[in-house]
This record gives sequence, C-alpha cells and structure tokens, in this order.
Amino acid sequence: MMSSIKLNSPFDPSELEKLQAGDRVLISGVIYTARDAAHKRLVETLKQGKQLPFDLKGQTIYYMGPSPAKPGEVIGSAGPTTSSRMDPYTPELLDAGLRAIIGKGNCSAEVSWAIVNKKVVYFISIGGAGALLSQCIKESRMVAYPELGAEAILALTVENFPAIVAIDSQGNNAFTLGQSLYRVVGTKEA
Repeated sequence: MMSSIKLNSPFDPSELEKLQAGDRVLISGVIYTARDAAHKRLVETLKQGKQLPFDLKGQTIYYMGPSPAKPGEVIGSAGPTTSSRMDPYTPELLDAGLRAIIGKGNCSAEVSWAIVNKKVVYFISIGGAGALLSQCIKESRMVAYPELGAEAILALTVENFPAIVAIDSQGNNAFTLGQSLYRVVGTKEA
C-alpha cells in the first residue's frame, strides 16, 4: 500500500516544491472553499484594488460547494467540484499569493503554466466521496459572501484530508503521465 505524505496548511513553499505528480497527501490545518461566483468576486476585488475578505498569501482554496449540515454535524457532504470552472480566475489568484488549489479534473494549459510559474501545487480529491471527505472537516466558519449560499467562502479546519498531487510545481501532470502510461501498457504485445 502506498503511504501518504502529511502536510499542514498553510503550506511551507519548500514542502510543496518536493511534491511530485501522483503523490498522495493528507492535509491538516486551514483551507478555504470557493467556487465560480466567489472566484469572480475575489478577482473583481483585486482589479478594483480593494482588500480581499481574507489574505490569500500562502493559502489553499478547495473548489467545494457544501451541502447543509445535519444537526450535530460540522458540515454536510463536502466533495470537490470541477476545477476547470475556476480556470478563468485562477492565474490572478495565484499572482495574489494563493499557494495551492484542490478540485477535481484537469486544468487548462494556462492554469498549468501559472502553477509552474508560481511554484504552487494543484491537488485533486475524489469526486463522489463528499460524505467521506466531510468526516475530515473538524470546523467550518463563514468568511465571506454568505448571500452566495453554497458558493460562499468558508474557512475549514481539516484533519488528514486526502488528496493527490495532480500538477506539481515543476509542471508534471498526473493526468498526462497516467495517459502516457496507459498508451505504453496498451500497446505492448501479449
């Protein structure tokens, strides 16, 4: 069984630079949630030269839209959403100091380039496992845009939140590495 690398968020940049595409990690600490509408507002705020609702420097954004918590629970289902929906906004947020992103699916070439340029990391989490992932969330608090409902920005305190390095700070991409491995394996003669 493959072991996981334990990380604490906010991340030390030198720890992120050691990660390689395909590495499994367990994240503990604080991460923020944001989806399309929140990303749009964050970028608009940056363009207006105004202060963001939280300091992006060194932080992680999880592309998640939570479901309501049942009585006595911290949060409802907490699965990732498709990362490419945030692609139009991601490079500007990375320029503002965002250190890592978590979502599902691949990113655009522009975002991949920005990840390498800023020496950050893109993690993926398992789509369809929102109930399991919610068990790793120990605290949830509203940070900004409550009027956006499930798209509001939350600060989550997580413990051993599982993820996989999809794109490392060197630009290695687990999606393309996996495809090339499959092509090699699929072409071998029996």
